[in-house]
Amino acid sequence: MYYSEDIVEEVRSSTNIVDLISSYVKLTKKGSSYFGLCPFHNEKTGSFSVSETKQMYYCFGCGAGGNAITFLMEYENFSFPEALKYLADKAGIKLPEKDISKEARKEADLKQTILEVNKEAARYYYAMLKSEKGAAGRRYLSGRGLSEETIKQFGLGFADKYSSGLYRYIKNKGYSDEVLMETGLFRFDEKYGMSDKFWNRVMFPIMDVNSKVVAFGGRVMGDAKPKYLNSPETKAFSKSNHLYGLHIARRNKTRKLILCEGYMDVIALHQAGFPIAVASLGTALTRGQAQLLKRYGDTVYLVYDSDAAGVKAIVRGWYILKSAGLESLVVDLKPFKDPDEFIRNRGAKAFQERLDKASSGFMFIIRNIQGSYDLRRPEEKTRFLHEAARELVKIEEEIERTTYIQAVAEEYGVSFESLRKLVASEAMRVPAPVRAEEEQAPALRKKKPEKDSSIKEAQRLLLTMLTDNPGIYPKISKYVYPEDFSEGLYREAATKLYSQLDSGKANPAAIVSCFGNEKEQQEAAALFQMKITEADQKERSRVLKEAVLRIKRYSLKIAGDNMNPADLEEMQRLIKGRKALEQLEKIDILAN
Repeated sequence: MYYSEDIVEEVRSSTNIVDLISSYVKLTKKGSSYFGLCPFHNEKTGSFSVSETKQMYYCFGCGAGGNAITFLMEYENFSFPEALKYLADKAGIKLPEKDISKEARKEADLKQTILEVNKEAARYYYAMLKSEKGAAGRRYLSGRGLSEETIKQFGLGFADKYSSGLYRYIKNKGYSDEVLMETGLFRFDEKYGMSDKFWNRVMFPIMDVNSKVVAFGGRVMGDAKPKYLNSPETKAFSKSNHLYGLHIARRNKTRKLILCEGYMDVIALHQAGFPIAVASLGTALTRGQAQLLKRYGDTVYLVYDSDAAGVKAIVRGWYILKSAGLESLVVDLKPFKDPDEFIRNRGAKAFQERLDKASSGFMFIIRNIQGSYDLRRPEEKTRFLHEAARELVKIEEEIERTTYIQAVAEEYGVSFESLRKLVASEAMRVPAPVRAEEEQAPALRKKKPEKDSSIKEAQRLLLTMLTDNPGIYPKISKYVYPEDFSEGLYREAATKLYSQLDSGKANPAAIVSCFGNEKEQQEAAALFQMKITEADQKERSRVLKEAVLRIKRYSLKIAGDNMNPADLEEMQRLIKGRKALEQLEKIDILAN
């Protein structure tokens, strides 16, 4: 960690998690908690809870959980220091300088330096476009119909014909060649030394969601190859985690986004009045990019090129977007190749009409399959319906699959029931990823970790009840100690909670911050979010006692199994513990 637990807790406790998350997710108060649709997975019934008392969030559907810092790390893809600084700035807290490991500091400094160099490079390219040397770039952009305002908004620039202009400019800022090589903006040749990677190209700065320049794309002047050249991946840039234009599109309130293929498509659409367009940086859409889209939208319009490659990208993209919980609609651009060409020929109004007529992504896939068959021939139509059925099988949700079966049946003149049976038949041909346990040979069956999961469930229940009602701690602590909890994360969390309760206040959100990575933080958050059915005092007392007994019995059993028979002191402790357990079974814990 970069900062002490004290400063992390100061920043976290200065943030109201309900206020933070409600700026991303619509929350409704139910009882003592707030609920909404989980931003980390697709759901129709809100199982995402935010507790103002605990200053934590938890999804009972997918298990995502944590505090204000972990929410920003998951939702905004921030690193821990970035999330902490973001909250500190909002709270007006100045973060102290803190010594970290040499390796961690070196990596953090390198990323920051790359961002600084990129910012300087963007300024250089922009100035170059405005200079005499940028005439070719200005002619190109003017020919594509871009206004001065649009050029400025996207920070477009130009790399001139000389291959060392940027290098000389940046080198004069005092950066070493070793660092400059890490930026991806330069290359080294043993004969000629350092030179610019980009030259004689119109430059497109690529920005992250916080408008920091993380990379560049360059479009060559003339017919040289490659037509478009992009920055390589660096410490500041990963293609799969960024989308061109998202730093602007994220501001929209419609929860709708347009996904294109290229820089010019995005820019042309923004200029035409569609500031919700983004592009996937010349690569096939990735799951990471789909998750980015999910943060800022619910519906994605696929506006890819109308060639064979574009159709293939739409088919692949639909399944990726669906797995991220996004609705995707396909926009027909024919007879034009791409959005830029469409806008220049037909204008914004016609493009809006195409958006309004966008078709279901799945039905686009089916129609694309249909193109390979002559449906006038019965045998061809039968083969087509079998292939369509195999696509329908991929839709896991029954209601949605039924709806699409109805749509396909109506469009291709077959009965719903016959197509439904065909889909069921095709589903039987698809091997299940894992055979049901009762179908496996006895030798292959895995024993269920019933006891272990049962004990951990009891431990989560007790930890949750202690944070919900700290007043029961003096009675519980007589019987259950931190060492009674399972090794690892469970015991560490219990130790920290008991320490807090000894001091008079439970603070589970602070405990979450103590763990080193997002996975552990998520697991720690789950320890304090066990669902407890509303019940009267008598029933809650019974549930609590059952959990305490289960934890204590298991702890004594483990101690007995691992006991050294020659250790009399250890044996006496075990006997004493068993006698205490017998007494515990006879009393009402809360009444005692």
